[in-house]
Amino acid sequence: MNSVLVHGAFDLLAWASAAAAALWLTRIEKVAFPAVTTDLSYIAAIVFGAGVGAYLFGTANMWLSGVPGVGRSIEGAVAGGIVAVELYKRAAGIRTRTGARFALPLAVGVAVGRIGCYLAGLDDFTYGIPTELPWGHDFGDGIARHPVQLYEAAAMAGFAVVYIAAVRLRDPFVIDNGFYLAAGFYGAQRFGWEFVKPYGAVLGPFTLFHLLSFAILAYAVLMIATAPQRSSAHDRAVA
Repeated sequence: MNSVLVHGAFDLLAWASAAAAALWLTRIEKVAFPAVTTDLSYIAAIVFGAGVGAYLFGTANMWLSGVPGVGRSIEGAVAGGIVAVELYKRAAGIRTRTGARFALPLAVGVAVGRIGCYLAGLDDFTYGIPTELPWGHDFGDGIARHPVQLYEAAAMAGFAVVYIAAVRLRDPFVIDNGFYLAAGFYGAQRFGWEFVKPYGAVLGPFTLFHLLSFAILAYAVLMIATAPQRSSAHDRAVA
């Protein structure tokens, strides 16, 4: 099957899986996330920011790696969505934190989306550097490479399992700070995988996505460190 069609199909599946995860948390598990007010303009800001970030960073990384063309990036989408929401909240005067309910959707969406990257093959430019490890994968050019897409999918799936276990126990710290935990974990694991990718360096040994991963991790750490303490059960509402 055409790699573009494969990637497109898994992009849609990733969004659908993320939506299903959100519905499961709120409608089935009835997790009481911090009460927030969001509307269609808030969702539009996420989608717009994610789209701009995906193409901006994906394309920039390709050019920095000597591969002309237009690219997309899951990490760019995550970063773009974060920036867009923070700007939207500042413009709208929203002071409360609004990301808690997006932790599991983020983890599930990335895990599913990365499988699509793996199946898309060489055209996707998300494969790893050559390896002699027994699980190295030949994407069609006769060279066994690190299947970094599957490394990332497995890492985020593992986070999802741990997160689900914690919220089912109604752990207040995980529920309130879930998105920042997910984003921080994503940034940390992605930073590690970048060392086995064939991307062009921009600062010493570090690629554009090393720097972006560090920025996402730093953002998550800052948000967790400055998180307001929940004063009472009345500060929360069942979503």
